[in-house]
Amino acid sequence: MTLHHIEERLGNPARRIAAVRAEIADTGTYRHTTRELVFGARVAWRNANRCIGRLYWHSLSVRDRRDVRDAEEVAEASADHLREATRDGRIRALITVFAPDTPQRPGPRIWNEQLIRYAGYAGPDGGVTGDPRNVGLTAAARGLGWPGGPGTPFDVLPLVIEDAGAGPRWFALPEDAVLEVELTHPEHPWWHALGLRWHAVPALANMCLEIGGVCYPAAPFNGWYMGTEIGARNLADTDRYDLLPFIAERLGLDTSTDRSLWKDRALVELNRSVLHSFDRAGVTVTDHHTESRRFLTHLGREERKGRPVGADWSWIVPPISGSATPVFHRTFETVERTPAYVHHPEALDRARGVAPRCPADPAAPPRPSGLV
Repeated sequence: MTLHHIEERLGNPARRIAAVRAEIADTGTYRHTTRELVFGARVAWRNANRCIGRLYWHSLSVRDRRDVRDAEEVAEASADHLREATRDGRIRALITVFAPDTPQRPGPRIWNEQLIRYAGYAGPDGGVTGDPRNVGLTAAARGLGWPGGPGTPFDVLPLVIEDAGAGPRWFALPEDAVLEVELTHPEHPWWHALGLRWHAVPALANMCLEIGGVCYPAAPFNGWYMGTEIGARNLADTDRYDLLPFIAERLGLDTSTDRSLWKDRALVELNRSVLHSFDRAGVTVTDHHTESRRFLTHLGREERKGRPVGADWSWIVPPISGSATPVFHRTFETVERTPAYVHHPEALDRARGVAPRCPADPAAPPRPSGLV
């Protein structure tokens, strides 16, 4: 396609660039058009080095809620995001973009790492009921007045949101916005009695969407789960639910020696449970073998268009049976491009339940000027 044809379809970029420069000179920032916002959000997904599911980047649906700054409205719109993304289990890739940071006022912030996360209640003996990853955020929410849930391993955390007009506040997610899948097993009837479950929509919430120098600090987005994210990480990691010893015992495996490969066998059965349960519930999920092949399809399409694909090998290779997937046998270069979804240091603090320090505090680390 020639530059002339591009200008005919999209307009002369020189005029838009001149308008942006004039707006920046007048206000210190500029406002993206709706088309720019949609394209930027999609390309940010395409540029995500750690995501194996980028074949679908062009299908990302974008909800433009840049008019929303108030924490209560962000909470309501986030619940709507979950309802729209869930669709009774037919998960759709979706992003909701809230107000950006401007020189005059920062945009809203969502402290939660994901819109749906399970509480972690620290006990006096050092043990944790629930998800140890969320102990800090759970304590922060309770410090803000959240009374806590029933005390199960799978209590849904409230959203903790702050805006420029007030400090952080907590907002309970409505029940109809949270679809969960009870985990069973295709061969072991006793599995159901374990009471395991997981939520259907993995909506990242505390990353900043950066497009053309504009930061949207609250822009929750989701695709759908790859089964290993739940079965090989969330439920199996030793610093998360650490279920492998428990599952192995119930399976009657010899856990006295690693050479019995009890961890491997328990891990496979736990991942089988996740895929079986999501399929049985009619909830979208993919498996690591399928998604690895699709990632290579994405890589081929992009390279044919002259767009080299950056990727972080340690994230692209699945956490189970890595060498049995085609991505294991490839090398990738990690390339930072914009637009992008990025973590700023204070976002990580919020996810841990740590209130961000004042930028004027000399003890606070300097904010990097580039991507982090």
